[in-house]
Amino acid sequence: MNGKAGIKNINELFASRLPTLIWMSIVYVGTIILQFFKEPLVLEGAVFTGLFTVHVLLHWNSYKVTQKNFWLYFSIQAAFIYLCAILMRGGYQAVLNGLLPILIAQSLSFSFRVKRVAFISLISIIVFFDSSLTVGDTDELIIFLPIFILMLIVVLAYAIMFFTQVQERLRTQSFLEDLREAHEKVEELTLANERQRMARDLHDTLAQGVAGLIMQLEAADAHMSQDQAKRAQEIIRQSMQQARRTLAEARRAIDNLRTKSAPEIDFKEAIYYEIEHFTDATGIVVSTDYRLNKRLSRLLMEHSLYIMKESLTNIARHAKADKVWVFVSIHNGRLIIEIADNGIGFRTNDMGKDVGHYGLLGIHERARLIGGEIYVNSNSEGTRIKLETPLTEGELT
Repeated sequence: MNGKAGIKNINELFASRLPTLIWMSIVYVGTIILQFFKEPLVLEGAVFTGLFTVHVLLHWNSYKVTQKNFWLYFSIQAAFIYLCAILMRGGYQAVLNGLLPILIAQSLSFSFRVKRVAFISLISIIVFFDSSLTVGDTDELIIFLPIFILMLIVVLAYAIMFFTQVQERLRTQSFLEDLREAHEKVEELTLANERQRMARDLHDTLAQGVAGLIMQLEAADAHMSQDQAKRAQEIIRQSMQQARRTLAEARRAIDNLRTKSAPEIDFKEAIYYEIEHFTDATGIVVSTDYRLNKRLSRLLMEHSLYIMKESLTNIARHAKADKVWVFVSIHNGRLIIEIADNGIGFRTNDMGKDVGHYGLLGIHERARLIGGEIYVNSNSEGTRIKLETPLTEGELT
């Protein structure tokens, strides 16, 4: 893999520098031809070829140059250009017009600062004037100066466009990398949310259903021990019905995990069904105050029912109460559900700390999912759990 990556980097490097290499080749050939027509110089031509080759090699490896040694690199390249122009007096115009703008444009790859580019351009113009006056005359300088300026403008424009595209590409790659990391985090959060949802659904179906069955079977066992077979049979039949309902709820929970949908339910009927089931299982009297005439969303009804079921289950298992109150109403655009009992209460500071007891934790999670809040007040005289959640505009009509 590293070998393939290295070959890919070399290919990209060659492709990015190919236009410049072609241009430098044209400059070299043009310089040699111009010098040949004026005066063939063998020795100077050989030295020029060597210096030009070193100049091209330095340009090819310019990506290794850092900010600290850029000025050394620039000085050496400018000196090579000056020497090449001096050596090839007959073709110095091609050297200066062809290589100096490239060197100026190359400075943009190290920094887009205007002051640096302006300073480098000034030095290049000085090199151009000095070498031109050394090997030529004023008339030639007047002729080639506009050409040099035109070449400088064209090359700088191309360089600015090229390096802007490079920066945009790097920025795009950075954005894509950030997007990939964000996507991975979303997947992790989605997986965590799904696991929490599965835990809630399993707890609110199987755990609550089995807890109800245990309470009914315990009641049946107590009646059997008192030779009350008829009452025990009634409770066993209720347990069988409860077992079927628990199985149906478990299957519905599995379907919800697969399809993420649930059938429409009547909120009031569902509440009274849960209360009836609670009373049959525990014998505890429940007083109900239902003041709701608005249709709620399926999501709000589902979570509210589970919160109420979990609260009733906790009362049956831990409260030792003989009275329970359930209040359902709307006040100031908020759904309010309160479940209270006259039991022994518990320490609210211990919520969520006991391993295996996740009912209250699930209540808080479900309240958060519907944008609501849970208030728990408990003491030796009983416990009150209150759910407040805002209603949407559609639910308020």
